[in-house]
Amino acid sequence: MNQVDLHGRVAVITGGAQGIGYATAERMLASGASVVLWDIDTARLDLAVAALAPRGPVSTDRVELTEDDSVAAAAAAVLARHGRIDILVNNAGITGGNAPTWALDPAVWRRVVEVNLIAPFLACRAVVPQMIEQGYGRIVNIASVAGKEGNPNASHYSASKAGLIGLTKSLGKELATKGVLVNAVAPAAARTAIFDQMAPEHIAFMLGKIPMGRLVTVEEVAAMVCWLASEESSFSTGAVFDLSGGRATY
Repeated sequence: MNQVDLHGRVAVITGGAQGIGYATAERMLASGASVVLWDIDTARLDLAVAALAPRGPVSTDRVELTEDDSVAAAAAAVLARHGRIDILVNNAGITGGNAPTWALDPAVWRRVVEVNLIAPFLACRAVVPQMIEQGYGRIVNIASVAGKEGNPNASHYSASKAGLIGLTKSLGKELATKGVLVNAVAPAAARTAIFDQMAPEHIAFMLGKIPMGRLVTVEEVAAMVCWLASEESSFSTGAVFDLSGGRATY
């Protein structure tokens, strides 16, 4: 595993107890960062910390990412423990199942947007002022190729990820002169627990769209995230980096 230099950096990873978030935590710990996992699932957080603790300094906060007060309290707790937040990875996300747009439950549609778009906004809102004050920060949003192309039978997920790409571009421009860089990665499908929310035919559809003929691994996504979270990434902001196995062409 190649490493970037994250020594002395404090990283917050939302949805960090599993999947891409967990793989990112592993790689950041190996690169010298202190890692804080934000998740709603206490049991999974406990398991993640037990597995990750031998690799480096890791702590957790139970956070309802769609609630402003919960996110603000978690950010304050991290600052109290570490004195700084250098990296924010907005990784937590849900798919909300699959159905034609007109057949989707409005409550499910709203929840997908809340988790996938409103929550990253709240997390950014909570940590950006401190990043501006210290003159340094890296924010990496986990979007999706679905946010660029729009997957059928996943309009709620596609729209939320398109919104996250828009948030990335807007915030990146707002912070471009303040030492705080904001980028997104747009992976194709990775085999994570989120697959449990998808219909088998939808998974087959996504795999069929990938010219490489395979799914991206969580480790491949984590590698890109860690580079974007490092000082080596110094002239990219408001950008979207594809990890689509050749699917995305723009």
